Amino acid sequence: MENYQYTAVERFLRYVQIDTQSDPQSKANPSTEKQKDLSRLLVQELHEMGVTDAELDEWGYVYATLPANTDKANVPTICFCSHVDTSPDVTGAGVKPLIHKNWDGTDIELPERRAAGEPAQVIRVADHPDLKNQVGNDIITASGTTLLGADNKAGVAEIMDAAHYLLTHPDVKHGRIRLLFTPDEEVGRGTEKVDIQKLGADFGYTIDGEALGTLEDETFSADAVTITIQGVSTHPGFAKGKLENALKIAADLLASLPKDALSPETTEDKEGFVHPTRLEGNQDQAVVEFIIRDFTEAGLHEKETYLHNQLNDVLMAYPGSSAKFMVKQQYRNMKDVLDQHPAVVENALEAIRRVGLSAERRSIRGGTDGSRLSFMGLPCPNIFAGEHAFHSRQEWVSVQDMQAAVDVIVHVAQVWEERA
Repeated sequence: MENYQYTAVERFLRYVQIDTQSDPQSKANPSTEKQKDLSRLLVQELHEMGVTDAELDEWGYVYATLPANTDKANVPTICFCSHVDTSPDVTGAGVKPLIHKNWDGTDIELPERRAAGEPAQVIRVADHPDLKNQVGNDIITASGTTLLGADNKAGVAEIMDAAHYLLTHPDVKHGRIRLLFTPDEEVGRGTEKVDIQKLGADFGYTIDGEALGTLEDETFSADAVTITIQGVSTHPGFAKGKLENALKIAADLLASLPKDALSPETTEDKEGFVHPTRLEGNQDQAVVEFIIRDFTEAGLHEKETYLHNQLNDVLMAYPGSSAKFMVKQQYRNMKDVLDQHPAVVENALEAIRRVGLSAERRSIRGGTDGSRLSFMGLPCPNIFAGEHAFHSRQEWVSVQDMQAAVDVIVHVAQVWEERA
């Protein structure tokens, strides 16, 4: 892609300034209407590129098509997918992106908090080992009080730029390509209303990964557990020997969890965890929500059994109280599906190599829309977008990694056409 004037960064800087934070407590679809603000802009930009069928549906999904330009009739339809929402963990309102050009390898101070007289937010190289590969590159960060939104607006911008490239370079042969931009990935509902038949793709790729050159073909399997504790409520002035405070029961349950194992902050690699995410209630009733993660279903069930046993042990000290233990499946390890379709991974690895990168297969300690899409009939591994330190004020991405991701998307389309 020599002499190509990339548009990914220009688009990215525009997209991150649109607040698209999703809301895990909302029952609406999408969970926040403001996500559609970016989705409407994407449809507008696609129309300006000449993509006539780009549309935003009532659920907040953007669908669009790049028609095939090859004479081959048997090229599979490929989908490229990214999500428009940002994490509920850190505010995404008022993002002020900064470009640290020709970065010199030193810690990056984000200025806004210091300007307000607060301790500075600093991206320390010692805490971000992938930064060591970025010396001389242009690093994009937020200003210190918000997340950046590279997860996953970097992927959105890269797909949009790749579409722009393919539409302006008809000599690059490819089959039919479908684009899909989803809401609510960050709250586990990114594919809830996807119309797979309407999408009409054979294989897909989410562009939502981290380090340059990586492809993720394995994710956690995931369940959610909701524990509803029913205590014994009475007036606190007359409570001796009667009151069983549901909040204290919940606190005892949380305190019973190990401090040195089984949590996100104490596990790595293929280790799973039990992670409390929300506590709400009063002395009468309390609700504790957990996410359970493991790379195997057997591991999930083992951790759920452990948590249930801990709950039962705690309740023994509260004979008048009870609890409901509800498990909800969230997603499953995409590798179970992808192993049945090796070409979808191999073609992506070939595309990464053609860009001149060392292709690396990885497992991800998380999930993507691709996890669910794979089990919905669209085998869908995850290609790097260059995003790092997601869900934090220290989030960053490099200009050069974003442009490499654009190159990879284009080459993926070419490889499928060549090998058809």
